[in-house]
Amino acid sequence: MSLQKGQSLSLTKQNGESLTNVRLGLGWDSAVPAKKGFFGGTKTVEIDLDASAIMFDADGKHLDTVFFNQLTSKDGAVRHAGDNLTGAGDGDDETMMVNLPAVSPAVQHIVFVITSYSQQTFDMVQNAFCRVIDDSAAGSPEVARYSLTESGRNTAMVMSKLSRNGNAWTFQAIGTPANGRTAGDVLGAAASAL
Repeated sequence: MSLQKGQSLSLTKQNGESLTNVRLGLGWDSAVPAKKGFFGGTKTVEIDLDASAIMFDADGKHLDTVFFNQLTSKDGAVRHAGDNLTGAGDGDDETMMVNLPAVSPAVQHIVFVITSYSQQTFDMVQNAFCRVIDDSAAGSPEVARYSLTESGRNTAMVMSKLSRNGNAWTFQAIGTPANGRTAGDVLGAAASAL
């Protein structure tokens, strides 16, 4: 299902059961035209963006962050697959796996952000997206996708969030511009998305 900015989707199967293991894939491409190389070839401008997951409690208090320097949450439920330094290639550039039943009961929201450590701005980025994959189902089907349409001189983006309601989780597309090199720089913007 393709979501628009602000839309939400309940992460439940058709039989009413909640999804258990989801993967969030984030991807992007360079919007900067390839440059002619010294020997006549072309060189694509590399865009180094970093995906992070910021966890909050019901009162909006920051509890934990998963990013390129801390690849696993304190409760072990959120794991980052590693840093992609270029954005090159098709598909997901960075992924995070979330074991929903294992998320600490204190965590009410998991906000996913993208930041530009090298301060490249989102007007240099195209085809940015966030998608949810159901890793608990055979074939790992895509459940939802949010394609970012905004760009600008911002160096970060609050992409989406997972929110808990009892034992069920909801995915919401956000797409709010922010500025910062790391997840720590955008804690306020992420908290504003709650």
